[in-house]
Amino acid sequence: MNLADLNKVALAMVTPGKGILAADESSGTIKKRFDAIKVESTEENRRDYREMLFRSTEAMSKYVSGVILYDETIWQNAKDGTPLVKLIEQSGAIPGIKVDEGTQALPQCPGELVTVGLDKLAERLKKYYERGARFAKWRAVIDIGAGIPSMTAISVNAHALARYAALCQAAQIVPIVEPEVLMDGDHDIDRCYDVTQRVLNKTFQELRVQRVELEGMVLKPNMAISGKKCAKQASTDEVAEKTVRMLKACVPAAVPGIAFLSGGQSDEEATAHLDAMNRIGGLPWKLTFSYGRALQAAPQKAWSGKAENVAAGQRAFTHRARMNALASKGEWETGLEKKVA
Repeated sequence: MNLADLNKVALAMVTPGKGILAADESSGTIKKRFDAIKVESTEENRRDYREMLFRSTEAMSKYVSGVILYDETIWQNAKDGTPLVKLIEQSGAIPGIKVDEGTQALPQCPGELVTVGLDKLAERLKKYYERGARFAKWRAVIDIGAGIPSMTAISVNAHALARYAALCQAAQIVPIVEPEVLMDGDHDIDRCYDVTQRVLNKTFQELRVQRVELEGMVLKPNMAISGKKCAKQASTDEVAEKTVRMLKACVPAAVPGIAFLSGGQSDEEATAHLDAMNRIGGLPWKLTFSYGRALQAAPQKAWSGKAENVAAGQRAFTHRARMNALASKGEWETGLEKKVA
């Protein structure tokens, strides 16, 4: 393992003014997104949609540092035969790959899940590296509810994340470590804060046990935020203040950067929260975005599966990427949202 090279890639992934596009929706998830815009989820349509994003020259070259791909996408070629991975590289962004194989019910823990996919991961990582992937992603899912999460769910998911991260670094691939505490419940921001703090502490404890080099990874956490069904939604400033406090308490300064997931926030909320955190300043790590829905909902709608809408889709994508790029430097303002490209 060459740590200097891993660190270089990790730092490039969190370049100020750039962020990561999460285009790694599973076949089931992209079908849901396509159903919403009345587009059939065929392999060709999925390819055309992602090609549209990767050919958005301005967005990709100015505001995107890396792209997380799904297994199907990393092997696909554009309409003209160019591998999609090459389109990403040509724009100056780094190709990455989602390597977990989804979740299964966790035995003895009703309502809780564990992420799977470690079995043949070492061999898969070799193939992904040869194809051009220089970072990977593994998502653990922690739910908040009555009596959950259990310490069991937190422990097994943290352990799997650390095992995955160690395998990635051995394959010269930067791991994105993603322990996601879901915002689906009716819990308030303080409950989210407490649970996320436990999850992050356990994750870093396991990363140390597995000898993962912190300088060669990127953390992808949730923000400290109110559950969607909570009657009292925390303000932008409260989310920013509590998230920064939580991260300072849990995340070692050796980690090059933190790229947040949007986790079901609206486009503008995800941008406003990131901006407010970067305005606080004085942080030991870079704070940026690794958004899926919050970057793609607008371009998906604008494109709607029609070749004649490709330019409109690209404009919508460029606008959202630019807004989040400004937020990653603490330079975003609500007024800019009205000036759509």
